[in-house]
Amino acid sequence: MPAALPTSPPAIPTAPLTAEMRQALRAIVGEKGFIEDAHGKQPFVTDWRGLLVGSAGAVVRPGSTEEIAKVVRLCHEHGIAIVPQGGNTGLMGGATPWPAHTGIVLSLGRMNRVLDVDPVGYSMTVEAGCVLQTLQETASEHDRFLPLSLGAQGSCMIGGNLSTNAGGVQVLRYGNARNLVLGLEVVLPNGEIWDGLRALKKDNTGYDLKHLFMGAEGTLGIITKAVLKLWPAPKDVCTAWLAVRDPRAALEILSEAHAASEDNVGSCELLSRAAIDLALRHIPGTQDPLKADTPWYLLLEWSSARPRRDGTEGMSGKMEQFLADQLEAGRVLDATIAQTFGQSRNMWRIREAMAEASRAEGPGISFDVSVAISKIPEFIDKGLKAVRDILPTIRPYPLGHIGDGNLHFSFMGPKGMDQQTLNQYAAAITRAVNDLVTSMGGSISAEHGIGIDKLDELSHYRSKTELDIMRTIKRALDPHNIMNPGKVLRL
Repeated sequence: MPAALPTSPPAIPTAPLTAEMRQALRAIVGEKGFIEDAHGKQPFVTDWRGLLVGSAGAVVRPGSTEEIAKVVRLCHEHGIAIVPQGGNTGLMGGATPWPAHTGIVLSLGRMNRVLDVDPVGYSMTVEAGCVLQTLQETASEHDRFLPLSLGAQGSCMIGGNLSTNAGGVQVLRYGNARNLVLGLEVVLPNGEIWDGLRALKKDNTGYDLKHLFMGAEGTLGIITKAVLKLWPAPKDVCTAWLAVRDPRAALEILSEAHAASEDNVGSCELLSRAAIDLALRHIPGTQDPLKADTPWYLLLEWSSARPRRDGTEGMSGKMEQFLADQLEAGRVLDATIAQTFGQSRNMWRIREAMAEASRAEGPGISFDVSVAISKIPEFIDKGLKAVRDILPTIRPYPLGHIGDGNLHFSFMGPKGMDQQTLNQYAAAITRAVNDLVTSMGGSISAEHGIGIDKLDELSHYRSKTELDIMRTIKRALDPHNIMNPGKVLRL
């Protein structure tokens, strides 16, 4: 849900799709790769939240890198704007065209092949349209593990994950999306193909170009293929649900968990009671793992690639002893350890379904921010006060990846308040939250990107030097501003 949309749309190319252009595009991708009727285009021009609706002359769905290159080259020659799109699950409007967009949406959905799995070299080469969950399952079939994991993994595509530098629940141990990539193939805004599909962990030959395109949200080129890093498949996993004293206690628990687990902490998620209740209200089949009278909970998971041997305690035994120590220290008030896969899955379903649940609940405002881990409790206290000073009846439901400092500072509107009324408070709330984040040395976008929603916020909080460097790179690679125009930067 957006904090506040830009006050005015940016200037974007408006060259229309002529009949000749439509015929040329159809010739490249075939009838099944070209959509121009309003009904067929609708899912591609509407964002996942249903809050942003754009326009497009056509939706083009190439089936290969070569087809993408031909499409982009044609658009480059005629000044036609392109909005690259993966699974269209983003939360910042980065894959949604502006209402003034007259060009194309280029969907990667047909490019969904796993090209190679190298279990010995711990890598996998894939096309950008592969669904993330499919890649997780493919890795598992080879006794390997792809750690990128997020709520939309059943429909998001790896190209979009890399273009937004997605985070998720395993960042604490494995890093975000850019840490999981060895090589890329990219179609540049002029239609040229950069082949950087190298499965090398060491390559010091000049600029590391792949990092330029990860996190650029399709504004510098279209990621078409990637070489992904894999890890040994977890063999011994323990998931626990903890009622904790407060966010400060949660940090202390995490700090001590690293040594207690022998550095096997995979995930550590902080959840408010309000967030849990939100998911339980709207997600069928979820059950409260622990009925405790406290406003804060922790979802803690340890995992090891070593299988548990008979007669050894394994992760579960280590977790039991650790929780006993934390109960005695007063940091943990109550706890339960998942005894079955179903119990573990229920815990994770509650955590992963927050975006889905908030959409079902009604109007809201959400911030994806990060601060230094040690500052999270202070940020929560000051942030809640700042927002309530503006709208006392707003309903907070903060949660996040506390292990990497990323907090989803989220709010539902007061009961009975519609989105239009809530929007009247959005600008003041956004400024209060983002000013606080900046004053604490944090980031106004931890993992969701900038897209449309934070276009003005980026220009407000990044220095002139940083913005000038970004614009210089954008103009050098995309002088006609046809690649996802009006996203991330105002030119």
